[in-house]
Amino acid sequence: MTSRVAGLLAWAERRLPSLTRLRPVETLPIVLHRRRIYIVPTGFGVGLAILLGVMLLGALNYANNAALGLTCLLGAAAVGSMLVAFRTLNGLTIGGVRSDTARVGERVRVSLEASASGHARTALRLDVAGHTQVFSVTPGTPCVVELPLDATHRGWLPLPRMRLHSRWPMGLFRAWSWLHPDAQVLVYPRVEAFGPAPHVPEGDADRGRPRAGDELASLRDYRPGDPRRQIAWKLSARHHGLLVKDLEQPAPREDWRLDWDAIHGLDDESRIARLARWIEEAHEGGRRWSLRLPDGYFDIAQGDEHYHRCLTALALRP
Repeated sequence: MTSRVAGLLAWAERRLPSLTRLRPVETLPIVLHRRRIYIVPTGFGVGLAILLGVMLLGALNYANNAALGLTCLLGAAAVGSMLVAFRTLNGLTIGGVRSDTARVGERVRVSLEASASGHARTALRLDVAGHTQVFSVTPGTPCVVELPLDATHRGWLPLPRMRLHSRWPMGLFRAWSWLHPDAQVLVYPRVEAFGPAPHVPEGDADRGRPRAGDELASLRDYRPGDPRRQIAWKLSARHHGLLVKDLEQPAPREDWRLDWDAIHGLDDESRIARLARWIEEAHEGGRRWSLRLPDGYFDIAQGDEHYHRCLTALALRP
């Protein structure tokens, strides 16, 4: 029985790949065309068809030309709406994918770009992961559709299968197509709620090392050896000698050396959460830090690039 069901699904995927949910991943951009767009009548459309059938029988039975003309007019409008529903999806292009950063347990916002040419596309619906986004596309102007996805685990999160459909213009027919873009977003690890600060070894050569600031503190006379970039040239022009800008220096801060092997008594996921918290605190506090992992080392630095590089390494830990 199981083999028969598997064979039936394989046949459906081979013969009707756009009709089934089993469509494999596709490289972007994805262009919708007539071979992957399907149309079925809605419940309202089936009810209208039954009503038109009854009206047709009554008009023919009583030889009522006005009723017959009205029935044909409504039938022609229904058939025309089926063509409009098809043209709403036909030629639609799904382009690039962008995403924000998120951590496990949060929702990551994924931006999908849709564009079309020829005519406007109205009342488009995109179903993904239990959420529905309604949007319209103007010719020549790409439309950005934001999708909320639940970040259930760290690392790469592949985009799920999506259903793009429309009931425009009269709700009599539903045209749809399945999409499965070959794209994924990176989810950072969960941050530990609270815990100890990292250990700073005594006698660290980098501990408390001051760095020059960029805030003007005062002006003083030039002394041999002062860097040329700190000379206040405009003010010196109105003075009998050269003036030099003294810049404020930040208060000494310890450089944190974060080491995977220095954390004891925790499993791998708890270690990752603790290191992620330390990196978050160091980044927000303006500290410099290094990170040592079993398969890599990130030297002492600070800033957004260093922050994302370290969190990416933690997110992709096996």
